[in-house]
Amino acid sequence: MRAVVQHDKNRARGGRLVLGCGAAALACSAVLSGCAGTETTRTPSSQAGPDATRSPSRHPGPAQAPGPQAAEHARLAAAARRWGLAQVPLAPPPPPERKPEITARAGFGVSHQRDWDLPPVFTTIPTRQKIVFLTIDDGSEKDPRFLRMMEDLKIPYTAFLSNYLVKDDYGYFRTMQSYGHTLDNHTLHHPYLPGLSYEEQKTEICAMQDIMEKQFGKRPTVFRPPYGNYDHDTLRAAKSCGIKYAPIWNEEVYADHWEYREDDQKMRRGDIVLTHFRGRSDWNGTMVDAVRRFLDKVTREGYAVARLEDYL
Repeated sequence: MRAVVQHDKNRARGGRLVLGCGAAALACSAVLSGCAGTETTRTPSSQAGPDATRSPSRHPGPAQAPGPQAAEHARLAAAARRWGLAQVPLAPPPPPERKPEITARAGFGVSHQRDWDLPPVFTTIPTRQKIVFLTIDDGSEKDPRFLRMMEDLKIPYTAFLSNYLVKDDYGYFRTMQSYGHTLDNHTLHHPYLPGLSYEEQKTEICAMQDIMEKQFGKRPTVFRPPYGNYDHDTLRAAKSCGIKYAPIWNEEVYADHWEYREDDQKMRRGDIVLTHFRGRSDWNGTMVDAVRRFLDKVTREGYAVARLEDYL
């Protein structure tokens, strides 16, 4: 099993990459950009703009249905062409009537995980449905084209926000929230949490809860530790701040490649996929390019994108 860690051009130049305690317990080595076996081949679509003319393949079934269903499928097909997708994204199944039990992934738990009822760290939602979940971290890039693309295509995602990166434009994320996407906690300053004291970790998480409530009207129950790094104090502090879940990820998608936690480099049902609010200053492409790469792959492999909060 490989450890997937967050990184970008800026971090690669001078930043230190560190593994979370759970990932270190299971991983042999980190997957970095350009490692052997990682998908790095650019496709023509990676440079396509929103007016790209590639025709998506016909999605069977709904297009032949009468009435609103056919009209919506036609609208989605037009949106897929407009954003340069190879296919129309698959519709997710209805949310489960009974939500799955979420526990810490094996090897990702901490001491007193169960008896203290600490928020579980996990990379995959237990489900038999062929779905994955898109999550987006930090908030540095505020690309209006990304908002339009996701609204056009009706793709659900969860944003994990760090205040030092979003405070210059809370309105961008309020717009995102108004489209039905969930905003969750990613700390005030995006630090390496295990290097802080318990009280310092608590401040990073709880103070962000206060800001989320003030700016977006809700205190999240979902939190992602920066870089996927955490320790016992992290989860204890998170619980004290009202956090119930601490998802990380099983794959990470960039504008020009994918990275995988599992050695076989395959997606699995219920996997959580990570990308970032980043653009050309950090990546070889835009957020639109990254989402296009994500959607083309998951659709080609028969996966739909579901809403994470429907399963928590």
